[in-house]
Amino acid sequence: MNAEIISVGSELLLGQIVNTNAAYLSQELAILGVNVFHQTTVGDNDTRLTEALIQAKKRSDLIILTGGLGPTKDDLTKESVARFVGKPLVHHEQSLHNIEEFFKKRNRPMSDNNRKQALVIEGSHVLMNHFGMAPGMVVTFEGVLFVLLPGPPKEMKPMFTNELLPYITAQVGSRESITSRVLRFFDIGESQLETDLLDIIEGQTNPTIAPLASEGEVTLRLTVKHADEKEQQRLLDETEALITNRVGDYLYGYGDTSLIEQLFIQLQQKQVTIASAESLTGGKFSGMLTSFAGSSSVFRGGVVSYATDVKEKVLGVQGDIINKFGVISSQCAKEMARCAKDQYRAEIAISFTGVAGPARQEEKEPGTVFIGIAGLTKEPLSYELNLAGGREAIRDRAIKYGCFYLLNELKRWNKAE
Repeated sequence: MNAEIISVGSELLLGQIVNTNAAYLSQELAILGVNVFHQTTVGDNDTRLTEALIQAKKRSDLIILTGGLGPTKDDLTKESVARFVGKPLVHHEQSLHNIEEFFKKRNRPMSDNNRKQALVIEGSHVLMNHFGMAPGMVVTFEGVLFVLLPGPPKEMKPMFTNELLPYITAQVGSRESITSRVLRFFDIGESQLETDLLDIIEGQTNPTIAPLASEGEVTLRLTVKHADEKEQQRLLDETEALITNRVGDYLYGYGDTSLIEQLFIQLQQKQVTIASAESLTGGKFSGMLTSFAGSSSVFRGGVVSYATDVKEKVLGVQGDIINKFGVISSQCAKEMARCAKDQYRAEIAISFTGVAGPARQEEKEPGTVFIGIAGLTKEPLSYELNLAGGREAIRDRAIKYGCFYLLNELKRWNKAE
């Protein structure tokens, strides 16, 4: 079954609303093994919508339309589809009753245009709307399934799950389903990752491998199609093993996770406490880490030692180190981490110092970053980075690198125990 999604609404074309419905429907249909080969967005215009329907019918078995089922004149989806399939609109009595009850309970008058929302295409399979007013519907025309769903996601999603999904599942039967696994990598560029895996990527047909760049990271989406769930997992595991054999050092997680989340999980699992000393990042690392419920079990505390005298008088960095090497140095980063570890009685600590820009500092260019880690090795460690971008980009990337280095050191630390 090949599907097409038509999103109706001028507000989508104007950028006033982000079209999340199409992404949601594509993901859900893929799970069913339904191929989505086209997505179309059209405004509230009968002529252009009819043209979209003509094209969609030529190439798709399933056409899902979202939006345009409301009470106003520009809500014309069902009228356009009804004309296209040559059937009249009729009131669906249960939906009309539900709409009338809605207004009665709120002691509000119901205008005539609200009755319009209860109209459905004659002979269609009606999809009840339990989170709004306008029902959806499924109509078959010349071997093609036309599905009409409301536009608001809070109505569309439950209608798809509870009403449409069982109907489509019965149509699809026991065909192959599609499953994806997302691998997340850091500290390797998209081009380098693709180069290292080029023969695997080009040689794979099932699963397929798609590299994607995202916010300074790289992901690989492995997509497999098979009727048997166990065989799906076997194929995905086999392909992942080929990949990690070459670039496994850069793999840090799966799915929608993040570096900071993976760090939090590892700290919890290993029952390790951490402290922080932040200059460059201004407390952003500790803020992100403490955004997770249960972070008090791993995070002891942190200090934002932005000014030089705070590093020395509050954090406890030795004045000789600052005078000799400066605050933007490997030596200062290591000492900041050591002091934070001792001051907060944590098992490990991390520090961030550097130049976010736009001006140079201590004769160092913007993007110069030093990260210190104490507690995972006999002596504190430091990492030097030269990052590009504006202030926030440098700060955000520094935190990601800090999490990545901590994750790697935690792996080695665990083995050494």
